[in-house]
Amino acid sequence: MNHSDIILKTIAFVKQALKDAEGGHDWFHIERVYKNALLIANHENVDTLVVQLGALLHDIADSKFHNGDESIGPKIASEFLENLNVDTATIQHVIKIIENISYSSSLDINKTFRSPELDVVQDADRLDALGAIGIARAFNYGGFKDRALYNPEIAPNLNMSKAEYKSSTAPTINHFYEKLLLLKDKMNTKTGKKLAEKRHTFMLQYLEHFYAEWEGKQ
Repeated sequence: MNHSDIILKTIAFVKQALKDAEGGHDWFHIERVYKNALLIANHENVDTLVVQLGALLHDIADSKFHNGDESIGPKIASEFLENLNVDTATIQHVIKIIENISYSSSLDINKTFRSPELDVVQDADRLDALGAIGIARAFNYGGFKDRALYNPEIAPNLNMSKAEYKSSTAPTINHFYEKLLLLKDKMNTKTGKKLAEKRHTFMLQYLEHFYAEWEGKQ
């Protein structure tokens, strides 16, 4: 099977698998990450097939929707790619991307895997957590988890462990400080850094408006 057929079958598989997913982690999120990854990959020396498959399958079974189980996504992706007769090295690389892409994984001091392909897909995923769409996704997920928009009495936790991050029930505004505003300086690629700057600035402007409206100042 040629590469284009593999990608088409993967797209169809992911669309079907995520048809009932939470709005911030649905097919449209995958599609945006896929497009971001292709854009960034144009400026990097990477295996394009690995990047494409990593982007398309990175959230096939996000652990936060499966009681924190981080093994389900890699298992589903591996079985799917094996059924397409994708070569073993490519499958193993894609699985490593899925296992290491998340922000919570970056908080795990024992994680050591790195690759240019992971850098690209991770930047593409992080870009979708920034800017206007990143804000929309944050509040959508907060609503999905029945979290407060904001509570001035609950301060952000800026030194969370992976376990604390995954179990947090803090208001959505806290998530800006605990993750979203930290992403700009965690981007891996030059293109990712450039794209993140503009989205980061927009989020800072949004927060200014949010607090002013909260205090009744505008």
